[in-house]
Amino acid sequence: MADFEPIIVAFVCNWCTFTAADLAGTSRLSYPANVRLIRVMCSGMVDPKYVIKALLEGADAVLIGGCWPGDCHYINGNLKARRRVALLKDILKRFGFEEDRLWLRWIAASEGNLFADTIKEMVEKVKALGPSQVKRKLVA
Repeated sequence: MADFEPIIVAFVCNWCTFTAADLAGTSRLSYPANVRLIRVMCSGMVDPKYVIKALLEGADAVLIGGCWPGDCHYINGNLKARRRVALLKDILKRFGFEEDRLWLRWIAASEGNLFADTIKEMVEKVKALGPSQVKRKLVA
């Protein structure tokens, strides 16, 4: 398991977290290449089905990145995301997924360093968890 490299699917808000990822890249901040970014217009638009599908089809963890509360371009989309993630964590736990396989983080457009640090931290935590065993049981 020492050579395990997790795959992380990140649903990132167009206005904040995606811009922070872009800033991290243009600032030449390094972070692990384990993350696959999917740009969405708002974190509140991430349907729980997308998260479940990602986890069942190969992702070891999912990150949902949005604007800080009060900064959402759609007024309360990030708050909807927070409610959905709380419910989704409860559902995923019932199927045996560890809670640390789903993260919700607020990362503003100017926080490229926070984006890079979040990815580094998430990769380390998921490496410690190891490959998802539930995924193999449910899909097989």
